[in-house]
Amino acid sequence: MPFPALDALDPLNLEALLTDEERAVRDTVRQYLDDKVEPHIGEWFEQGELPNLPELARAFGKMGLLGMHLEGYGCAGMSARAYGIACRELEATDSGLRSFVSVQGSLAMFAIHRFGSEEQKQEWLPRMAAGEAIGCFGLTEPDHGSDPASMTTRARREGDDWILDGRKMWITNGSVAAVAVVWAQTEDGVRGFVVPTDTPGFSAPLIKHKMSLRASVTSELVLDGVRLPASAELPGARGVGAPLTCLNEARYGIVWGVTGAARSAWRMAREYALQREQFGKPIAGFQLTQQKLVDMALELHKATLTALQLAALKDSPEGVHPAQISFGKLNNVREAIEICRTARTILGANGISLEYPVIRHANNLESVLTYEGTTEMHTLALGQALTGLAAFR
Repeated sequence: MPFPALDALDPLNLEALLTDEERAVRDTVRQYLDDKVEPHIGEWFEQGELPNLPELARAFGKMGLLGMHLEGYGCAGMSARAYGIACRELEATDSGLRSFVSVQGSLAMFAIHRFGSEEQKQEWLPRMAAGEAIGCFGLTEPDHGSDPASMTTRARREGDDWILDGRKMWITNGSVAAVAVVWAQTEDGVRGFVVPTDTPGFSAPLIKHKMSLRASVTSELVLDGVRLPASAELPGARGVGAPLTCLNEARYGIVWGVTGAARSAWRMAREYALQREQFGKPIAGFQLTQQKLVDMALELHKATLTALQLAALKDSPEGVHPAQISFGKLNNVREAIEICRTARTILGANGISLEYPVIRHANNLESVLTYEGTTEMHTLALGQALTGLAAFR
């Protein structure tokens, strides 16, 4: 009996596990990106801009990508696995695209959906789902990244209003957002606020001189006596656990997204190795190159299996534990960046050229390695889950 055919690009036949609906999500996103983004993304990265973000946002809204795993209010209400597959395709083009969708849907929209009032949901979620209003998520501060409980942004009562003062840093979408979900200390602990960005005292200067996530809008948020009505507070958000719950949603998208960046780099390295000749034959015919390609394939497909299992857990009635998300974020980002670095060696000097996607993915993943939980923080979170002992301090 003959063996079944082996797809060199999918040696474990993982794509066969997808449903027809999930394949449709994959193909729709991939087709749009191939047509509208891939021809330009290298140039945008080099220029340090994402010039057509409003158009992209509306297109992503039409495809149902924004808040696609949320129910109601114009959201698609699709499975966690379908959302993950979309994140993979987005990041296979560029991490900046997945970051935009992740911040919009899994941070800003999710915060309002989970913790907001009905009035807040009705006001913002339909427009955000359609890509007509862009959101951002203000948690990280210049001096408080891994320790958000120590944030210095303050919200104080003045009559029935809230007055917000402080600064947030490294905020995706900040300079183009219509609404910001901002987290601040109050006399009763950390609270969340829905802040229209045209509110007096709010500004979002663009952060420049980045060497990573260059095709992405990254900003500082400055809150200087921002006056908000009592209705701006997220009524369901109490304590630092609320923003951390939002981060857990976004980290799940990262687990999937980085497999797209790794896939892009690995496929590029394989294609290049089959075409590039040295010493009279393609470099894919040398043992050391084959070892690199095989090791990359192993780690890529193990990372994809991890993402599939986390999707199954997230879609189950029991849900997924934060430590399981840490498992996926820690492993998949670490392996994805190593795949991109190894792919760069196969391309040699061409590996640093933006004519190829490899160095762009590698540079982007340096940011993904750090944001929404550094390697160290996820290691300690997982270590505590495995031993029952906290080693953060």
